[in-house]
Formats: sequence, structure tokens, C-alpha cells
Amino acid sequence: MKKPSNNTHQIILPSFLRRVLKTSSIKTLIRQQGCDLNRIGRSRNWRLQATFEQLERTISAIEISEESSWLWVATHLSKQRKNLSFDMLVTIAQKKPEITVTELMQRTDCTIAEARRVIDNIEFGE
Repeated sequence: MKKPSNNTHQIILPSFLRRVLKTSSIKTLIRQQGCDLNRIGRSRNWRLQATFEQLERTISAIEISEESSWLWVATHLSKQRKNLSFDMLVTIAQKKPEITVTELMQRTDCTIAEARRVIDNIEFGE
């Protein structure tokens, strides 16, 4: 995952079309969640740009779908979610002021130290 710009993640999907069946359906599903999906040049790799909330919706939509070949996309996106920057964690926590350390950890897969630092930063302005 590349560094987010204006709260969006850029995730590379290597050999995207070769790994999934029903490619037009999954591209439509991803775009319906508000994500931007583009091919990188003439390569077989694709770039997905999305906010954290769009990533969550995309992962859950793929998991709900009946297509088993799409699960690697959900797994890949879930792994990339763990690489959130401190600023992204703060943004996520600010959208829900009553969020707890445990809830932030469950939602973002961050460590307890990162979650506490984010909560402290929001509450005390450190």
C-alpha cells in the first residue's frame, strides 16, 4: 500500500484479472462501493484507490458474494488494511468520537499501543 493522499489508500492488485473469475462482475462490485479501480499502464497489475470505509464495504461485499475466486481480493485488502498510517487511524477515530481502544483495534487491526496513542491524541491533543 502506498502512502495515502487525502485519506485514500492505493493498493496494488497483482495479476488481478488472471486470479478471478467473472471479472466484469467484481470490477462492478468494487466500483459500486465508491472505489477507483484502474489498470497500471499495460501491465497485468491493477490499482485500487479507496477510503478506509470503502475498503471495509468492499471486503464485506466480496465475502458475502458467492464467488470463491474473489476471496483472495478480500484477503489481500484485509492485509493492506493493517498498514494504516497514524494519520489514517486518527481520521478513522475522529469520525466516531465515542470509539474505544478495543473497537479501534478490531476495526483497523492496529496494535493496542497504536490505538491508545490515537485515542490519547484525540482526547488530549498531543
